[in-house]
Amino acid sequence: MGSCARTFRLLVAPLLLMLVTACTGVANVGAAPSGRATEVGPGVYMIRGADGELDAINLGRLGNAGFIVGERGVVAVDAGVSYRHGQALLAEIARVTDKPVRLLVITHARQEFLFGATAFRERGIPILMQRRVSRLMTARCEGCLKTLNRVLGEDAMRGTAMFVPDREFDTAETLDLIGRPIRLLSYGHSSGPGDTAVLDLSSGVMFAGGLADAGRIPDIQDGELPGWRDALSALQRLPLKAVVPGHGPAASPDVLARVQRYLDRLEARLLELSRADVALSEVPDAAELPEFRDWDQYQIIHRRNASILFVRMERELLFK
Repeated sequence: MGSCARTFRLLVAPLLLMLVTACTGVANVGAAPSGRATEVGPGVYMIRGADGELDAINLGRLGNAGFIVGERGVVAVDAGVSYRHGQALLAEIARVTDKPVRLLVITHARQEFLFGATAFRERGIPILMQRRVSRLMTARCEGCLKTLNRVLGEDAMRGTAMFVPDREFDTAETLDLIGRPIRLLSYGHSSGPGDTAVLDLSSGVMFAGGLADAGRIPDIQDGELPGWRDALSALQRLPLKAVVPGHGPAASPDVLARVQRYLDRLEARLLELSRADVALSEVPDAAELPEFRDWDQYQIIHRRNASILFVRMERELLFK
């Protein structure tokens, strides 16, 4: 393919990608989550989010959250989409234990995991984030709040505000705060810049955050596939007993390999399409991966992933 043709495709790609994304925004409504905590390991609890897309029915409560109970208190992991969601998570923690919440860890900068931190901040609970996650949130999430207010409504989002973490970290570290060791794992730019996994060393249960979803198409928009693969490979070498994914049900450690397989198959298919000189407008249909068709958000996130990765590949070829 000539360099002029590639240049033209690269210039028009962003516009076409916007059109493709708009055309694939078919609603996939998930049931409203129960909000109840489930014990997935000794002293480790998960509060599952809803399936589907963010909407006024599920109140945007898509992301999983959880908490770890130790002798001296509780560490919460991720905070939900709104102040009211954060209040509900705190109430569920209080239903399970009367021990104080010592810390909130935010694993990555997606809206359904962030803004419930307002409720934690109100109670004086410190918030911890990886430094690059914090920077990404600061750079873009004022816009997220505006979108959430429009989609979910002002009532659902009342009291929700941006926040600044009380503490940031750069590399992996171990917390000794509640009487059981908790390991924070971050592998640079993976599923997103600085995305963090939280491993309870006592039980072998890991909160995967943005690094792994279960039965749901992972969103590559913020990701870098080589770093993401490296992170998943490193996590698979850990002595894990169970994984709490960012979205979807609690899973065995095999979920990490399933996410990695999706990324590998997506990249291989998009490489074939790029070499075949397929037009960007044809990519979402041509990038079908039947193996993953029953995963939540296949018709939306997978099609968007295909377009995003195709544009990246075309750009790399152009500037070689």
